[in-house]
Amino acid sequence: MHYLHLYLQELEKSGIPKNRIQILDVGAGTGRYAIPLSEEGYSVTAVEPVRHNLGRLKQNGPLVQAYQGRAEKLKRCADQMYDVVLFFGPMYHIKEQELRLAAMQEAYRVLKPSGHLFVSYIMNEYSVLMYGFKEHHIREAMASGMIDPQFHCTDLANPLYEYVRLEDIRALSDQAGFEREKLIAADGPANHMRRILNEMDEEEFALFIQYQLTVCERPELLGATCHALDILKKGM
Repeated sequence: MHYLHLYLQELEKSGIPKNRIQILDVGAGTGRYAIPLSEEGYSVTAVEPVRHNLGRLKQNGPLVQAYQGRAEKLKRCADQMYDVVLFFGPMYHIKEQELRLAAMQEAYRVLKPSGHLFVSYIMNEYSVLMYGFKEHHIREAMASGMIDPQFHCTDLANPLYEYVRLEDIRALSDQAGFEREKLIAADGPANHMRRILNEMDEEEFALFIQYQLTVCERPELLGATCHALDILKKGM
């Protein structure tokens, strides 16, 4: 939300009224982002494939225009309609590469020229380090083919989630025609040090958040984060 607000505020500074800024939240879940953004006054449309989630979203977010659909086929969305598109869930769960590319291409289609796509990913090394080594599953994971000899999680690793490396992120955005503005380590080392963070007092934890916002764009930290945020721009 910190980075999203930075970009939304730039749109407002350019003279676009807040209620005219069009946001599309794809894979919106129960509305964790769509609802607060609509309450802030933005025009928010949400697309969610799971009927139960969609029902919760509609119940709790009456300001959001929400409907059932999938990222790779945004059939209700017109070309060049949105200022910002959010993919905070699709690239966690779409495993087939052709569908991942189709989803990115759909985002490109519905974005206005110079519009921005925010994409979240789950990173490969987080899974290998936490599940493989910290929880002592590395030998069985490699023997079963869940992790290949280059320590890349395969499609066998998890039926729900797709794990990526930086080169996978860059290849996908390049294929879809986007320009990269920022690539961010959204939670950085937090998931590797949960116990330590949970033991911090409020003042120390606030300093950790300040630290994370200061270093989250540093390239040496990107690959080891649990979640990465890719901020992409559509050309003119």
